[in-house]
Amino acid sequence: MKNNTIKETPFVPTTITVIIQPEEETIIVPRAKAKNVARLIEYLGLRPYTALVARNGIPLTPDIPLYPEQTIIVRKVMSAG
Repeated sequence: MKNNTIKETPFVPTTITVIIQPEEETIIVPRAKAKNVARLIEYLGLRPYTALVARNGIPLTPDIPLYPEQTIIVRKVMSAG
């Protein structure tokens, strides 16, 4: 008799690579926590509009969705004035 068992593959959550500037710190963020730019900013503990977010050199607005395996740059921009 043939054994028809299905080999289970462990679940691997999808992630986004985030480079935080000016510190040049790289972190891995679960995509479930950062499905769009606004949620990423919240996850990082930043206030809205205190950081510029870019993908491939293109600035992103808070409503733009983020996808697994992307590299995102978050540049903190605070007014000193």
